Amino acid sequence: MAEIHILSTDLRNKIAAGEVVERPASVVKELIENSLDANTLDISVVIEKGGHQLIQVTDNGDGISNEDLTLAAQRYTTSKIETIDDLFNINSLGFRGEALASIASVSEMEMVSCANGKDGFSVSIVDGKAGELKPAEPVKGTSISVRNLFYNTPARKKFLKSFRVEFRQIVSMVRRYGLAYPEVSFKLIHDDKEIINIQGESLKERIDNLLDPTYSAHLLEVNIVKGDFAISGYVGNLNLLRSRPGEQYIFINRRFIKHRLLNNAVYGAFQSLLKRGEYPFYVLNLVQPTDQIDVNVHPMKIEVRFKDEWRLYHVLKSSVADALGDILDTIPDFSKMSSQFQEFGHELQQGTLSLPVVDTHIQRGLERAKTYMEKLSEKKDTIEEVSAGNIWQIHDKYIVSQINSGLVIIDQHVAHERVLFEEALDAFDKAPLGAQTLLFPETLEFSADEFSVLLDILPNLNKLGFRMQEFGKNTVMVEAIPSEMVWGNEKAIIREIIDSFLENKKKYSSWQEGLAASYSCHAAVKAGDPLTIQEMQALVNRLFATNHPYYCPHGRPIIVQLSIDELDKRFERI
Repeated sequence: MAEIHILSTDLRNKIAAGEVVERPASVVKELIENSLDANTLDISVVIEKGGHQLIQVTDNGDGISNEDLTLAAQRYTTSKIETIDDLFNINSLGFRGEALASIASVSEMEMVSCANGKDGFSVSIVDGKAGELKPAEPVKGTSISVRNLFYNTPARKKFLKSFRVEFRQIVSMVRRYGLAYPEVSFKLIHDDKEIINIQGESLKERIDNLLDPTYSAHLLEVNIVKGDFAISGYVGNLNLLRSRPGEQYIFINRRFIKHRLLNNAVYGAFQSLLKRGEYPFYVLNLVQPTDQIDVNVHPMKIEVRFKDEWRLYHVLKSSVADALGDILDTIPDFSKMSSQFQEFGHELQQGTLSLPVVDTHIQRGLERAKTYMEKLSEKKDTIEEVSAGNIWQIHDKYIVSQINSGLVIIDQHVAHERVLFEEALDAFDKAPLGAQTLLFPETLEFSADEFSVLLDILPNLNKLGFRMQEFGKNTVMVEAIPSEMVWGNEKAIIREIIDSFLENKKKYSSWQEGLAASYSCHAAVKAGDPLTIQEMQALVNRLFATNHPYYCPHGRPIIVQLSIDELDKRFERI
């Protein structure tokens, strides 16, 4: 009996849809691209229940004629290309002729369009099969409604995330095209609530309106033409560094792409300006002849190949470095080493340089700290010794104290972090933490997706000592902050908490632990903060009152103990 089967058209469509329609945001992406290819200047996106229930995209573009309306939803039908040569000279966002057919095969779709301003038509498509063409209101442009996504593929539907998570993905998608096409008006409505409403404007104004109204004050312009390359847009200065990725946008001929080498070019231009775990802001549009680009790599159309990607890499890196010139000029150039330093490096490389060996002693200290952690019953004696003895702060970073057995060194930031972490966990289950009321309540505005996350965690933030409530579109009013926090940079800290929560929540056993860790990291005293003797002693007392005083919520050591024997060995006394 034959074992190889010819798949039905319906099954082939549903398999192909898996590559194009991953989630509601994928539908939004494909429909917006069709609208932009139709020369629209106004796009409206209406969604319900995070796109689970409804996705509707309406434009005022060229429209689809009644002869083509039914054909448009069939697989491999497109107005973008006709010949093989066209495939290597693509000037449109869409071209594969798959999107509408893929969406229609896993949803209930209705298409309404008017191409000539006089005659409007509509057609309903269920399970990929088009119904009868019907007259509709002659409104210029096209409106496509997608309902009950994945209703006929339950195995796919169960992998959808919550309404809020899918909503945030859609916001991110609309923002992507809003930045690529600042001259186009965009509106996003979710569950009858207006989320985005922006008119055609400059890119700088668009960045403010889509991301944060303060961003424009911290933007550095990139504008260069070199040969057949042109690069324009903005990079952020150091005030726009974030602790999670997500605000890095590279467009090639206004198509959003993901390309590791080009991202590395931008990061390389920042050189020593970035610390580990920091991500710069940039919106950059690269223009290049279409015959030097292959965009037919994946159905999602966000991966591309370049004829000469390394040349593009160097042009991009140098253009961003030029924009950062004034900042980079203030950073020492360590590539220009003195002759003595070069000689030092040569000796170190050849193994002829004699240096004291300290790694084993550091390791011993860490091992001693681990042993110390296991002997929790002894911590009372240690804190009494620290409190009663001399205590110092070194480089505004470490607390050092003499104890009977030697020396103890405490990292002040991670020590305070551990204290706040355990207090935050207790607050979630018990009484809220103390708060300090602001003399003048402050209103803080966030981007739509940040605001959505904030609403999710708001009840727990209130338990940590924040007192804030919704106050208009994507805005909260802050009336009080935790008593442990220094007032004056509330928005920055809340944004950092959101970033860390999204980036690190999977590392913890519960999202409450992730939130507590994010809060404690950003509210704790920092390296560089001077402390009085009384503040140092109070911090040590609170640290040793915690359940786990020897490591921070992220796993870093808090305490290193050096014994008298170890010190004597270092000084060759024994």
